[in-house]
Amino acid sequence: MHAAVPLDCPARKANRNNTAMEHAEYTVDRDVAVITLNNPPINGLGLNLRRAIIACVDRALDDASVRAIVLTGSERAFSGGADIKEFGTSKSGQEPNLLSVIRVVESSSKPIVAAIAGACMGGGLELALGCHFRVAKPDAQIALPEVKLGILPGAGGTQRLPRLVGLDTALNMIVSGNPVPAAQLKATALFDAIIENDLLTGALAFARKVVAENRPLKRVRDIKINEPLGEAYLQFAHNTISAATRHFPAPLKCLEAVAAAYFKPFDEGMKIEREAFLWLMNTPESRALRHAFIGERAAAKIPDVPADTPTRPIHHVAVIGAGTMGGGIAMNFLNAGIPVVLLEMKQEALDRGVATIRKNYENTVKKGKLSAEKMDARMILLEPTLSYDDIKACDLVIEAVFEDIGVKELVFKKLDEVMKQGAILASNTSTLDVNRIAGFTKRPQDVVGMHFFSPANVMRLLEVVRGEKTGKDVLATVMQLAKKIRKVAVVSGVCDGFIGNRMLKFYRNQANELLDEGASPQQIDRALENWGMAMGPFRMGDLAGLDIGWSIRKRLYAENPNMKRSVIADQLCELGRFGQKTGKGWYRYEPGKRDALPDPQVEEIIAAARQSAGITPRKVSDDEIVERCIFALVNEGARILEEGIAARASDIDMVYLTGYGFPAHRGGPMLYAETVGLANVVEKMRRFAAQPRGDAAFWKPADSLVRLAQAGESFN
Repeated sequence: MHAAVPLDCPARKANRNNTAMEHAEYTVDRDVAVITLNNPPINGLGLNLRRAIIACVDRALDDASVRAIVLTGSERAFSGGADIKEFGTSKSGQEPNLLSVIRVVESSSKPIVAAIAGACMGGGLELALGCHFRVAKPDAQIALPEVKLGILPGAGGTQRLPRLVGLDTALNMIVSGNPVPAAQLKATALFDAIIENDLLTGALAFARKVVAENRPLKRVRDIKINEPLGEAYLQFAHNTISAATRHFPAPLKCLEAVAAAYFKPFDEGMKIEREAFLWLMNTPESRALRHAFIGERAAAKIPDVPADTPTRPIHHVAVIGAGTMGGGIAMNFLNAGIPVVLLEMKQEALDRGVATIRKNYENTVKKGKLSAEKMDARMILLEPTLSYDDIKACDLVIEAVFEDIGVKELVFKKLDEVMKQGAILASNTSTLDVNRIAGFTKRPQDVVGMHFFSPANVMRLLEVVRGEKTGKDVLATVMQLAKKIRKVAVVSGVCDGFIGNRMLKFYRNQANELLDEGASPQQIDRALENWGMAMGPFRMGDLAGLDIGWSIRKRLYAENPNMKRSVIADQLCELGRFGQKTGKGWYRYEPGKRDALPDPQVEEIIAAARQSAGITPRKVSDDEIVERCIFALVNEGARILEEGIAARASDIDMVYLTGYGFPAHRGGPMLYAETVGLANVVEKMRRFAAQPRGDAAFWKPADSLVRLAQAGESFN
């Protein structure tokens, strides 16, 4: 536990300086001091703000004319919690830390009222819980989201919140980490008033009422949780959480801390909370989740594109192709309130695409996740057309036609002819050369890759492919737009497959090699899924459609006749086994069902291919399956970094976490390699190369991987 900062401590008195006070505004409204947090954008509780809060409280306590204190933030945020800029620095725990600030607030001899609007999350909520009273706007967002970083609230959140809202509500909030509107908590003791009108006016009136009525100062720590069935509830919750969170230790630690609030005195509960917090901070799962949190924000920054780069206005978007991908892409913009013109060549295909979009929305309405009125509002924004004339005034056009360079050429030459000057021309290609596509136009500076992932209206990843001549303003615009449509955008340079699919080729290569050597599709999928992948490579292939990979392989075979053939996969496609959509692929599927069932015909094809290649199958362990597939990803990821295709290792991890079902608790392939140890990865690769059927060229470690391993350094 950190020691409190005494009122007469010289260090505390030194906090009364202009640097600290810049981060909080101090004013007095007659007899009430108002402390306004001022650390945009979300009032992160960084060191200077923590110092400022204490300095302002001291100032109010020293002023005899001040009888109460209101602590507030901005309309956007009371406080969003920890300051991300201090993550991993000494400032994050430097005194006064948050625990010390809360003690100062809680021990104030004058009533302190937290006035809450916008986000009140994490440490921000813990600060508010340390105040004597709380008032809030009804739409203020209340949360303790630390579990999403693999940790738990470390400044009393697990001890104070249950004392105000009860075990059930508190545990649901802490274990889910999801925000709850203040109005939804109106019936609890968390808020003393919900203020519909001006927050500060209402807070000042409430503070004066507290003084006038001589109300005792309420310390949440002194409240006793009175729930006779609490022990039974906690046992039930333990069983439920254990079953649902097997890869993540934080939810159960949250439960243990909340249980301490029920069973133990406050100070003992605080000790249990703190011990759990420190233990969780050192787990690989928390490291992975924090890495993803920071990596997502880092991905939005392009090293040579300044944050203040002017962007182009995007008021109207066109999508070419109304198939599964085109329809899904269109939905992203409709969801964000941006009108979309959907272009197809044939009326039947256009009608089918519009019907699919409507059906997707109707299914969301049936699930209660969208109102019928909002569905209608989105559909009104959709303009189906068969004519290029109807898209020429759009600010952005995204091509989502068949993955063939000849087809792309026809489309982009037409776009160059009809689109207004300044329009952004984007391709949804997943593998093709964006520079070549840009070369089909007279405006290559306006061309960019926008690779959505299927289903495009669900998957979070957007690979933004930067061509040699793509304008910086185009990149800045697309990255800004990605936020608006709630995508995680990662910039990739131009190469075959970009970041994700280029690496996936090596992952699948090892899955196919393991199949040749003796493993079955079921064993390979099961081993990787048990390790944490959302779906094994063969099930994933069946879901995506095996004909897509077949088309890419045939192109690559033509470009490189000496390339090794994927014999078994090619034979399946030659038989028309394209996956779930044909009812047969690596597995077979019953009509209307998605259960992947083993198929004797596939087993016969595999056995015949092994015999033809002179391979005697051997027993393959699950560990070997995982290591070969994942380390193949890592090695190619290292080469991508060497070539500058990706700007940073965390960008690669974000691609795999948000687009390829890589397990969140492992943090992405590059972070996982660091967790294992890069020297260990290199050693394993050399062992794989030395196996009887080992491919020394395939398993040659990337130069950067060897260099980092030898130096004891890491990717991140």
